[in-house]
Amino acid sequence: MQPYTVLLFYSYQTIAAPEEVAAWLRSLAEKFELKGRAIVAKEGINVTFEGTTAHTEAFVQDFHARTEFGNVQIKKSTSAGNSFPKLSVKVRDEIVGTKFPKEVDPRVTTAPRLSAEELKAWYQNNKEFVVVDMRNNYEFASGHFKNAIQPNIESSRELPEKIQQLEPLKDKTVLTVCTGGVRCEKMSAYLLHEGFSDVYQLDGGIHTYMEKYPGEDFLGTLYTFDNRLVMDFGGEREVVGECRFCKSKTERYVNCANVNCHYHFLVCTGCVPQSSDAYCKAECQRV
Repeated sequence: MQPYTVLLFYSYQTIAAPEEVAAWLRSLAEKFELKGRAIVAKEGINVTFEGTTAHTEAFVQDFHARTEFGNVQIKKSTSAGNSFPKLSVKVRDEIVGTKFPKEVDPRVTTAPRLSAEELKAWYQNNKEFVVVDMRNNYEFASGHFKNAIQPNIESSRELPEKIQQLEPLKDKTVLTVCTGGVRCEKMSAYLLHEGFSDVYQLDGGIHTYMEKYPGEDFLGTLYTFDNRLVMDFGGEREVVGECRFCKSKTERYVNCANVNCHYHFLVCTGCVPQSSDAYCKAECQRV
């Protein structure tokens, strides 16, 4: 069986002709038989593609050959070749749906990037800082940095509603984190806009840190928006996910079987043997 690779990358940069870039990305992905998702907007690109390792390597070479994307950092992880059912390339208003004020623009102002190596040194030197996880709460459930906080958001656009929870951190050292960097880049820009004084973003996101330091400081597994659902990079790790019902340790995600809900949650096989019978709450089961 030939090896497969998932490519994860983004870039906040001005795209003068999003439709043209989207058509080019689609053509390039089709050329190398890649599947996955890409969003193109005037503010940049946000992409996750999967294909055979040989095809993804060829894609990267052609992608980087285009001048404006020559320096885009691309993260790679192994996969089984079935992470995505199809190829989707869309043009949107934003590469992350935040609906923040227009002044919040990572192309203009964003927090300084902290490398994985620098964060490791912070942990080793017991530096005083707070990790604010900018992912959705169901992503946080299966894995997160030790002592991290999550403002109980279910989508990026909810951050302004929850910003008061973070007010006590305005004068503290804050590190924003997310899967690959695209969300925390804009979220950190929003915190600066709201008057936070000492904000950083994890360069390359959690993915890069886990790749360099598997099983260290990040507890549990990394949630992925594809058929893998969770991933890790090896090493000994602590399972931190808890079954919604019995609180036993688990990393098994299911969708609520209620078609009007579909809430994504963790549940063990002891409580719900068949995922098709999973209901997040009694009310969903009665409907």
